[in-house]
Amino acid sequence: MNEILKTAIHHQRVALAGMLSPPLAELAQQCANVWGSREQLDSVLRDGLRSVPHCLFLYAMDANSIQISDNVGVGGLLPEYFGRDRSGRPYMRESVPPWGFLLSDAYLSLRVNRPSLTALQIVRRDEEMLGYIAADFDLRDLPVSAERYEESVDWRQIKGDPSIRGTVFQQHRTESVIDRNMESACAILQELFADRGLFQAVIHFSSSRSTVWFMEDPYRYRILDHEALSDPDICLLYPRVPYPDEAVIPRQDVLKVLNGMRQLRMADETLYLRSSSINIFNGMISLTFSCDGTHYMSWREFLDKDMTFWVGCAA
Repeated sequence: MNEILKTAIHHQRVALAGMLSPPLAELAQQCANVWGSREQLDSVLRDGLRSVPHCLFLYAMDANSIQISDNVGVGGLLPEYFGRDRSGRPYMRESVPPWGFLLSDAYLSLRVNRPSLTALQIVRRDEEMLGYIAADFDLRDLPVSAERYEESVDWRQIKGDPSIRGTVFQQHRTESVIDRNMESACAILQELFADRGLFQAVIHFSSSRSTVWFMEDPYRYRILDHEALSDPDICLLYPRVPYPDEAVIPRQDVLKVLNGMRQLRMADETLYLRSSSINIFNGMISLTFSCDGTHYMSWREFLDKDMTFWVGCAA
């Protein structure tokens, strides 16, 4: 996982911990007074359930991770969980910090096999550690308080299938239909990007097709085969749309990117471009080579590199 994702997740977890820790600490103090009584623990947890935002279940465990209360939820008590050994669950294998509160990593629940997490609060009486109060959460119920993260524009290389990489020098590029009409295909894609609302395209050179997304219907993709990519009449199907101000790739540079991909497709007969993608809004492109390795980078970084660099990189 890249650092941007790790940082975004950390900020979200900090916000959740700040929301959940105070009510669980208060609840732990109340439970300490009735520790050892199943009925009284159930009563305290039932009364305290509303104080823990978005909680699915509350329950108490002794110091050996054995449940000593029922599961307490919005729907009432679930007595079948009493006596359950939870020592093998993911949240019990994590170390609780010295301050006594832990927000576990996400895991798949046993009950419904959904992404979940558990908050643990140590229960103490004087200096004696009695056990834990646990609060289970379904990730669907938790608010997203962190800002939406932005994808990094730094160049990334991801290796593909080792079996393909191991035989790359035993294969050679076979000319596809789109290879023979590359100039027309690039011109048509340029028209669709610049004036017809196309904002993302994945170009599959080897199979002579492109998967495309338009601003007027962004949740559905369309497939343009080699015939569509060689016939300018395809542009008649899409209304004229002003080039968006929010686009990171300037309108006049889209064709430069497409032509760069075209050159890279033809640059080498062994290490050749199999597919590529371009998104004008985040300015990112991807290149997948015959060795099955994929590169992600900004459009500007792509244009700054020459063909010799990319063929060497693919190797």
